[in-house]
Amino acid sequence: MQWKALALALLVEHGAGQGVMPMMRFSCSQLVVDRLDPLVNPGLIPSPHLHQIVGGNSFNASMDPESHDLPSASTCTSCTFTEDFSNYWTAVLYFRARNGTYKRVPQFVSEGLRADGGITVYYIPAADAKTTVTAFKPGFRMLVGDASLQAPGAARKVCHRCMPKTGDNSNVNCGAPDSQALPTGFCEGGIRSVITFPTCWDGKNMDSVDHESHISYPATGDTSVGASGTCPTTHPVKIPQVMLEVMWDTRGFNDPELWPEDGSQPFVWSTGDKNGYSQHGDYVFGWQGDSLQRAMDARCNGAVCNVLKTQSSEAAMKCTKSRVVEEDIDGWVTEIPGQAMAA
Repeated sequence: MQWKALALALLVEHGAGQGVMPMMRFSCSQLVVDRLDPLVNPGLIPSPHLHQIVGGNSFNASMDPESHDLPSASTCTSCTFTEDFSNYWTAVLYFRARNGTYKRVPQFVSEGLRADGGITVYYIPAADAKTTVTAFKPGFRMLVGDASLQAPGAARKVCHRCMPKTGDNSNVNCGAPDSQALPTGFCEGGIRSVITFPTCWDGKNMDSVDHESHISYPATGDTSVGASGTCPTTHPVKIPQVMLEVMWDTRGFNDPELWPEDGSQPFVWSTGDKNGYSQHGDYVFGWQGDSLQRAMDARCNGAVCNVLKTQSSEAAMKCTKSRVVEEDIDGWVTEIPGQAMAA
């Protein structure tokens, strides 16, 4: 959700007398666009579908949690906060033309930030300042969403918004008319995808076989923003709410002559999904030392935090990696990278 609208929604949700709930909101510029997935397909080169990746430049195909320490292995990060060497990645959006060729949809930065595409990252504490959230530990990783979905899934916190030409809609995050499905008409302000991770942890496991079982959405209050609601007894520890916001610049494709003759929407995720249900987000924790815990305790807000170090947008944009898998990801192509593997 765009910054001002999200702040307003929080003000309404938690009461004007309490003020707006603080949240860290910062940009992470594009590190690389590549067919790697160290969480779901560790060591596999290439992975089945394309991802856009941000964060620390130690990202690679394996990232063994027993031996790969992101803060010490990275020499730079594409994120605003220089102590955040975490990696965040999502699927990539493509446009399918009438002639059957595909073009990767460019990205643009969220309102009020400067970056080279990438992802806007949120870390949101509990609404109640008396409630402590526990920062992630080294080796922690998780994902939300399912790259294989071809129908609506259980991930209510993965959604798309058809953005207006200016500003934002007033509905709450992932509330109607936001949808798990891709928008069906022209979006004057592009398409925004949001991926919101669970806020409850079992307190023991840094990961799980499916990368999801060690975390959970709250048993109650799971539609609230932040680490709110009541955690289930199986996952009693409150963790920061991580939310990823990606802006897709579909405006250059808003031409009826380019869209299918039957008027159906032409966008396809890099998973091969033309409905939108397979968007997903992966997270590998990589904050240095206790920096994230300090930031959560200080209830930092926006992209400035007096207990964290920052870098300029220009410095963040310089942190990039060369692609491992050499294939055409910028031009018009006859098939989306990895489609042959999925066939």
